Amino acid sequence: MTLAPAGPAPTGVTADVLERARRVRLLVLDVDGVLTDGRLHITAHGEETKVFHVRDGSGIVAVQRAGIAVAIISGRDSPAVTRRAAELGIRHVRQGIADKRAALDEILRELQITADALACVGDDPPHVPMPERAILAVAVAHAHATARAAAHWTTPSAGGHGAVREVCDLLLTAHGT
Repeated sequence: MTLAPAGPAPTGVTADVLERARRVRLLVLDVDGVLTDGRLHITAHGEETKVFHVRDGSGIVAVQRAGIAVAIISGRDSPAVTRRAAELGIRHVRQGIADKRAALDEILRELQITADALACVGDDPPHVPMPERAILAVAVAHAHATARAAAHWTTPSAGGHGAVREVCDLLLTAHGT
């Protein structure tokens, strides 16, 4: 069943992007440069810290409540990501992943979802193999040109500054919630 949009589409969203968003059942996110601004904060003791935007978290919780699964696939391994994912109820988290496409395939199999119901958000060329398969590929505003070229839509905001919330709002609008 296709639902009518709940409100106006976010900035720069075409009818094609909105239609693609209506089909999404799984949202896959990168971390560095998408959920964060991409900067690495490393203490003198070698501990890594990350800064997450609270609005992104609110959007993630909202799309999960609307029945859209959320997953994280990251090339780096970070206890901060593990903690934040747990706080947000994200059960499908893969970190320290060199082959993101293989990790994506594993999650799709687990959830019994096909790529025609997949949205991916990235910011850098290593992420491109995932969005190339997705019905909805999204790049954040400050993404590398290669990632933007592979995207169906580019968020108005940069990663770590509410871009994920904009994607979540798009999905919620498209699903009529």
